[in-house]
Amino acid sequence: MSSTRQAAILSSTVSIGCVLVSIGWGCQRERPAAQTDTSSAALPLWFVDATSDWGLDFVHQAGPTGGYFMPQIMGSGLAVLDFDNDGRWDLYFVQNGGPSSGQPNRLYRQLPDGRFADVTSGSGLDVTGYGMGVAVGDANNDGWVDVVVTEYGRTRLFQNRGDGTFREIPQAFTSPLWATSAAFVDYDRDGWLDLVVTNYVAYDPARVCYGSRGQPDYCHPVNFDGTVTRLYRNVSFRQPEHVQFEDVTQASGLGRLAGPGLGVICADFDGDGWPDIFVANDSHRNHLWINQRDGTFREEAILRGVAYNVMGQAEAGMGIALGDVDGNGLFDLFVTHLTEETHTLWLQSPQGRFADRTARLGLHRSRYRGTGFGTVMVDVDQDGWLDIAVANGRVTRHPAALPSVAPDQFFVPYQERNQLFWNKGQGEFQDVSLANPALCDQPGVWRGLVAADLDNDGVPELIVTSIAGPARIFRNVAAARGSSLQLRLLTRDGRRDAYGAELWVEAAGRRWYRLLQPAGSYLCSGDPRIHVGLGTLTAIDRLVVRWPDGQYEQFPGGPVPAIRLCRQGSGTPLPNYR
Repeated sequence: MSSTRQAAILSSTVSIGCVLVSIGWGCQRERPAAQTDTSSAALPLWFVDATSDWGLDFVHQAGPTGGYFMPQIMGSGLAVLDFDNDGRWDLYFVQNGGPSSGQPNRLYRQLPDGRFADVTSGSGLDVTGYGMGVAVGDANNDGWVDVVVTEYGRTRLFQNRGDGTFREIPQAFTSPLWATSAAFVDYDRDGWLDLVVTNYVAYDPARVCYGSRGQPDYCHPVNFDGTVTRLYRNVSFRQPEHVQFEDVTQASGLGRLAGPGLGVICADFDGDGWPDIFVANDSHRNHLWINQRDGTFREEAILRGVAYNVMGQAEAGMGIALGDVDGNGLFDLFVTHLTEETHTLWLQSPQGRFADRTARLGLHRSRYRGTGFGTVMVDVDQDGWLDIAVANGRVTRHPAALPSVAPDQFFVPYQERNQLFWNKGQGEFQDVSLANPALCDQPGVWRGLVAADLDNDGVPELIVTSIAGPARIFRNVAAARGSSLQLRLLTRDGRRDAYGAELWVEAAGRRWYRLLQPAGSYLCSGDPRIHVGLGTLTAIDRLVVRWPDGQYEQFPGGPVPAIRLCRQGSGTPLPNYR
């Protein structure tokens, strides 16, 4: 993590079209699930808690307890970003204590020695509110990432000044809805990043709800009407020095259907080269908005197979992860649900069609269950297959909780443990949670979860948030890990990451698929670089990229492990590729 080591990693040689760089338990009586007979001693240790090593001291503020204010149990997320363009990843955490809490969101800058320093004060991002999520993207194509923060009652836009500070754009978004997850996406392929914001329920704070033992508790979303996901078109091209959006929710068709939206991800679900919008709804069927390539969308979740689980039931959709778990060159979809349900994995085959294969792939055979929120697909051991991590934490008090709880122990009845699933190949998963106590044995009301290679050593770490608790960084210490390719895809001018670009890596008769989309999980924005584990391979044959405008290019292969930068227009054009 030293500056010397980092400089060595980032020393570069030029390849055609690319730059190549060498490179406790504490959840009272969790509901048991079907058991496996594998000893945890034989399973892989992948993560250790390295929060203090990185100097991170963030503690989430949830506001006063005892009033069961529903937004309190739903937040908050985080973002990985390089806000000052120094080549090191910084972190931004969202608070939920309320506008008068005196506890602002916090921005951490990564120093040359790899540790994080709190630079919140005077950053312009030091705002308070009932904070939920965060999205990061260069909205005006000036080479500096901007930040969107979602809150209960509003969505806020912060433009990067390019000097290490931000300015809030007043009334950039006028919707008073309870905003949750957000994602930047160029839905009209005009070269400017648009924004989609999911919204939850029309919550009435005056309503009092009760739990299983007749005690006051946080309300279930079915007590309130759902709200619409909003779409904002980027019109900053009119005056690039000022980030500007216009609300096209109704004109695009997204205003036709409401739902209690929590998670969102943007990807090409039907294979036509245009980004679509998937929304995970809480206790309501999911929505999949298919891009009609004329500025409008049509909802096709039932038609495509992702509205319900295999039993035809709507579940409590929260977090979303997307990736090719079975190696067929098409992405699959994973959504987290309640403790009383199971997380769901839909496989894509043929293109544009999805089927719930959760049980067949072994994900129902977990050591324990939890209410999942943040989730990522990431190849932890770099064996060439995407693994799955889930951040868990209840939304209602566990039935075994005592009638009254001391104030400092208020959230204990909501705590659960995280989960980690090892992809043993072609989508066959095994629960390795018990072998990873740092990540999976600490009780918490866990929410946001991202994967990011914080120290540029070629392997991803995990960063996770918890309600009224500290954020934690888990360092990747997988021992028997393979080689990898880490790739950054840039737009033609090289000024920003090409959100929505798709990558195929070809080697040894196999193709690996990845999507460049940092938004996902739950309330989070992750590492924008693409990470591909390659097992025992020492070289790849070629790279194929489909850029956000639908154009294909190929780039030459080369030795791995490696870190590469590829810019649109610097490869060899392909007429088509599948």
